[in-house]
Amino acid sequence: MLAKLEELHNHFMTLEERLSDPEIVTDQKKYAKLNKEYKGMQEIINEYRTYKSVLGNVSSAKEMLSDPDAEMQAMAKEELSLLEPQQAELEEKLKYLLIPKDPEDSLDIVMEIRSGTGGDEAAIFAGDLFRMYTKFFDNQKWKHEIISLNEGSSGGYSKVVMEVFGHEVFGKLKFESGAHRVQRVPKTESQGRVHTSAATVVIMPKYEIEDIEIKKDDLRTDTFRASGAGGQHVNKTESGVRFTHLPTGIVAESTDSRSQHKNREIAMQRLYQKIQESTKEKAYQEQKNKRKSLVGTGDRSDKIRTYNFPQNRCTDHRINLTLYSLGKVMDGELTEVIEKLQVAENASKMLDTEA
Repeated sequence: MLAKLEELHNHFMTLEERLSDPEIVTDQKKYAKLNKEYKGMQEIINEYRTYKSVLGNVSSAKEMLSDPDAEMQAMAKEELSLLEPQQAELEEKLKYLLIPKDPEDSLDIVMEIRSGTGGDEAAIFAGDLFRMYTKFFDNQKWKHEIISLNEGSSGGYSKVVMEVFGHEVFGKLKFESGAHRVQRVPKTESQGRVHTSAATVVIMPKYEIEDIEIKKDDLRTDTFRASGAGGQHVNKTESGVRFTHLPTGIVAESTDSRSQHKNREIAMQRLYQKIQESTKEKAYQEQKNKRKSLVGTGDRSDKIRTYNFPQNRCTDHRINLTLYSLGKVMDGELTEVIEKLQVAENASKMLDTEA
């Protein structure tokens, strides 16, 4: 473990030097990429430095045990009684931090929220989820940019697509993909009956286009007119983009933006993710005897969470977590849920490593 930590520390110091290189500083894209990696390593490096300091103090205290002075020996024993538990605690934390991270965790995302079953109430709930997430973004000091926003007929939204930028965005939000179910009395319900509606959330990592390795010869590109909401919003140009990956037959398209350039970017992100998912699915089928992740597949058909308003209850079905603080959750206080999902994922990774 120490050798691995020292290797990481040396890499961290190299990053620190490179970030002060004038050539890197003037290249905003390269600087942002390196700075993101540097910030992502800070926690484990700080813990490692503390651990090294504790190890040094433990070694000094053990040397004091052989001192002929009884008072010095007593002092050393007292110091060791404090240092050794601290050493053990730091070792456990470092083992946890050394669990291989998903390389996609540091990526920004494209997020889609769509109303599902439940008519107008589903669109209203999709709007509630949109507000919940944007409040969470603010708490995390992340930025977001709306790509498209389709309003529901009685409030809320039938579909929202946005980009989210910040530190470890995908790592925190990847568990949100799936079907979110709401149970409450709709405003339109005169008899006070509780209805169940749903909205789906899709979290898509945002890859750098130049990092996506798809051969041009393997790609067919089609452009088409995107259907609009009518009137002045009808798209009169071929802004819709569709990519077909010829070797696999996988198709991805986007009509979310009025800009063909933005639609090309989104369609390519979707295509790359579909190819990645197809590859992962093949690998999963080959190793299906291995343990299934505790947090599910993130497929939109999974009912991942229920928001029950009459009981003030939020339940995440993947980890059997129930919180009776739905009001806080809807106000963007998602940290507890997300942290418990991350712990479940890391516990699963630790078990797989040990197996």
